[in-house]
Amino acid sequence: MAEPITAAVSDRICKHMNDDHGEAVLMYAQIYGRQPEAIAAVMDSIDPEGMNLTATVGTATLPVRVPFDHTLEGAEDAHHTLVAMLKQSRSNA
Repeated sequence: MAEPITAAVSDRICKHMNDDHGEAVLMYAQIYGRQPEAIAAVMDSIDPEGMNLTATVGTATLPVRVPFDHTLEGAEDAHHTLVAMLKQSRSNA
């Protein structure tokens, strides 16, 4: 049984991504959030349909919603999806 993406799981994923993978979060905002001028980004929450980021563009902070290409089945699917998105963006660069 997949671990559902609850508020606590979202908080755990966001803390990990923001603390350990800040460059990936910025890339999600730049590429998937269509904010190529973003200079910083924070992952605020994640749910089965997508992730909510706050991007810094110039002197402004903007909310950015990044939808997933499928509905996540749980926390493990979130991990695999985030990794796949990162790999895809790097291969397209």
